[in-house]
Amino acid sequence: MISKGEKIDTDFTLNVVENGKEKEVQFSNLLTRPTIVSVYMRNNTSGCDKQNRSLAEHADEFDKKGFNLVALSKDTCGSHKNYAEKLDINYTLASDPDFKFANATDSIVEKKMYGKTFDAPSRSAFIIDTDGTVLGVIEKINTKAHAEELFELIETL
Repeated sequence: MISKGEKIDTDFTLNVVENGKEKEVQFSNLLTRPTIVSVYMRNNTSGCDKQNRSLAEHADEFDKKGFNLVALSKDTCGSHKNYAEKLDINYTLASDPDFKFANATDSIVEKKMYGKTFDAPSRSAFIIDTDGTVLGVIEKINTKAHAEELFELIETL
């Protein structure tokens, strides 16, 4: 996994949902100010719902502190639109079915489910500066208190 102080390659595109609208963006264009990227597995699952509810409840506070907020999963933008409505999400949801962000941050891990082993992005969070420099990393997210752990990390920057 990429470490604090290292730069990621921001030269890739993602489809995102912002303010209910879908668009394709260069990842670097999401970095208009320091940006929190919170990686989760799938919309409408218990842990991921907790993770995103925590972010949604505190999204305005992150904005006031000067941070963009992006939550990223492999779900489609169509699914993201419904999910944003359901959880009242007012931050960017990014669709990354090809794991472009996970490859850029070297955060693909081996997982097991129902006796099968597969590789997928880790449930982690990154604070990335406008030039792609990683300012902080949470390698294993506490889904219930995700916003709180991000605020604690921000205080150390």
